Amino acid sequence: MQRDAALRDQVAASLAGWSHHAPDETGLKRAAVALVITDEGPGTALWGLPRNGHWSTEAALILTRRAKSLRGHAGQWALPGGRIDGDETPEQTALRELQEEVNLQLTPTDVLGRLDTFITRSGYAITPVVLWAGEARQLKPNPAEVASIHRIPVAEFLRTDAPILEPLAGSEHPVLKMPVGDNWIAAPTAALLYQFREICVLGRDTRVFHFEQPVFAWK
Repeated sequence: MQRDAALRDQVAASLAGWSHHAPDETGLKRAAVALVITDEGPGTALWGLPRNGHWSTEAALILTRRAKSLRGHAGQWALPGGRIDGDETPEQTALRELQEEVNLQLTPTDVLGRLDTFITRSGYAITPVVLWAGEARQLKPNPAEVASIHRIPVAEFLRTDAPILEPLAGSEHPVLKMPVGDNWIAAPTAALLYQFREICVLGRDTRVFHFEQPVFAWK
């Protein structure tokens, strides 16, 4: 418990000292996603990763695979989240979507802070909200939206081959991807994971809103 408290305090302090980028959202569809810190739990180190160091033994992030029945981005890696309704704050949206998508009920006291809002090629302004979830043992996918839930060790995002930067024809900025096992996650999700790594884990001031997305993610 002491180590959990220290880790939570470390992340909260990193985010408190971060001036997150909040662009003009006029004309954009507003959304929020949840970067949820939990522990790996039994049987959740999906690729037999080595466990060494403070983060690798204690912490994981919750990601999902989107349901194949969805009209947009079916089957892709994602963070729990969705459209901001009415006068909701990004924090309120993230909390609501966590309960709706993965059966995780957290409270405003579990919110640790925000990362930079990322504007997508498809016209969304996505605000990432970082939350603390402790053990979070009762996760359950909503089949209408989520095919599967994964606890991915934070150590996986610290790999020496991350991030992957690929040139994109016609753009001055590269596409950013984050390797996961033998697969990879593309921006915008990958960009948010990379910024989490840089700010909350490594303590490095890093902006990501300029990175490109693969063409298949533009729709």
